[in-house]
Amino acid sequence: MKNRAKSSVVPPGSAIHARLPGAYFFDCHAVAVPHTSRSALDLFLSALKNSPAWVNSLMALRNKLVKFVGLKDLGGLGEFDPAKPESAYLPGDRVGIFTLISNTPDEALLGESDKHLDVVLSVYKHSTVPDGEQSVAVTTVVHVHNLLGRVYMLPVTPLHRIIAPAVLSHIASGGNPATQTTGAD
Repeated sequence: MKNRAKSSVVPPGSAIHARLPGAYFFDCHAVAVPHTSRSALDLFLSALKNSPAWVNSLMALRNKLVKFVGLKDLGGLGEFDPAKPESAYLPGDRVGIFTLISNTPDEALLGESDKHLDVVLSVYKHSTVPDGEQSVAVTTVVHVHNLLGRVYMLPVTPLHRIIAPAVLSHIASGGNPATQTTGAD
């Protein structure tokens, strides 16, 4: 059975919650998972390894288009060393298109800054019910710096609302393509 990522409130106990004030955009999607001892970063790395090809195609298109306005080429979502254990990642290390900001067993904060905006992503794992089921929430918070940031977010916002649940579904399925779903199906 498919376990769909659903829109959710930003978990109050998460570190990213403190970054909400003044945000131009934020959203959160969560999915229920069986209890796991895997860290939040490890779950995220697994999702990146199995990101849908269409997500990587959209990132490649994004990188080609933004060079005309002087923004960074972020590379691909899955561009990281899959042989590197999650325990070897330190703040400041690149993880796909993001830089690791902080990492605890229950939450990984990753981000990227450019002249037009700052984005921070949280992967937050927490218990939801007494029987040991857990929820994994992926929260994105964006602070724009200027008009370019606001214009950039016009196409990004609707795409993000499709991409985030699609990537999160890979966490719910444990990387098994037969059980994965996207936010679009």
